[in-house]
Formats: sequence, C-alpha cells, structure tokens
Amino acid sequence: MAEILATIAGHMREQVARRRRDMPPQALRDRPLFHVPVRGFAKSLSGTSRHIIAEVKRASPSKGLIRPDFDPLALAKDFAEHGASAVSVLTEERFFQGNLRYLEEVHGAVSLPLLRKDFILDPYQLVEAKSYGADAVLFIAALLDPSLMGELREQAAALGLDSLIEVHGEAELEAALKAGAELIGINNRDLQTFEVDLETTGRLAKRFGKDVF
Repeated sequence: MAEILATIAGHMREQVARRRRDMPPQALRDRPLFHVPVRGFAKSLSGTSRHIIAEVKRASPSKGLIRPDFDPLALAKDFAEHGASAVSVLTEERFFQGNLRYLEEVHGAVSLPLLRKDFILDPYQLVEAKSYGADAVLFIAALLDPSLMGELREQAAALGLDSLIEVHGEAELEAALKAGAELIGINNRDLQTFEVDLETTGRLAKRFGKDVF
C-alpha cells in the first residue's frame, strides 16, 4: 500500500476507534435513520439505460479544495432535479473534508438512494453508515485484503446495505468478484501512485460477467 493510502488507512483506524468510544454500536442502532427502510441503491442502477451516480464532494487529496462555497443540500437537490439515479456523499473528514452529517442531511433533502463514500475497513462503519441514512457503502479493493472485503460485504448485506466495490487493476477486480461483488466501480486513478490512466476502464470492463453491472 503506497504511503498516502497507508496514511489514510492509519488515520481512519484511529478515527473509528475514537468514534466507537464516543458512540458505541448500540447507540448508532438507536438512531432513527437506522430503522428507515433502504432506498435500493443497486436497483436504481438496473436496466439498460445509462445511470449517473452524482457526487457530493468538497475536497480531495489530489485537487485540494474543490468547492469553497460547498452546499451539500443544494448540490444533492440539483442532482435529483437533473436526473441522477443516486448520490454519493463523501464522509471522510481529514482528506476530503466530508462529514457523516452531510449524509444525514442529504437523506432528508432528496429521495434518491445514497452511497456512503469513505475508507471503510471496520464493521463499525457499516452500522454508522446505516444510522446516518446510507443505502449503500463503498469498499476500496486497494485498501482491503480479499477475505476482509468479502466479510464486510456480507455484513453490509445483513444490514440491508448494497455494496459498490472500487477497483483499479486486474488483481483488484478478481478479488472483488471473489468477494461476491454485484456492483463494481472502476477508478482510473491508481490510489497507490495517484496517477490516472483513462484506458483502465476499457481494459477492465471487458472482463465483467453479465451478472455484474
């Protein structure tokens, strides 16, 4: 794992430990949104027509601050009005200036399915996602070993959450498929080098099975 990804993973483990102390899993399960029926993220992307997952993101490590006038609710409403099928909400605080609060607020503002986009590596984060209004979670293959990825995907499903597994290379794609992935996202940016190769999508898409969309 390259330095930046290792740094993010280490920071995330510290944050998860802190948040677990501040709000134990049962406290998360007691939040009202934990008991709200999910909106069907995978279902919103089914069919033969093209679908857009629009993203609520304030900043990134590669671009820095993207939106100084960041308004997650206005963005989400605009996405919904212009035909997005689902909305991805960045919740990682240090590197992307996201927040779980944005996820909760967007859930109340639009009726589209929501994806929690974060560096998920612990089951606690799945309960967290559900309790703040997520309908699906992102798993980054470069961050997880195959067995853990499979376990987390199963635990997400047990909570009613769909999983989108992000891959960049052939090995990550094979690991995602082995983990039972039904939704796969291809990232043209290599998270270990931060270099972008626009040919990645075309190369990997040829290897998808018919039951993966």
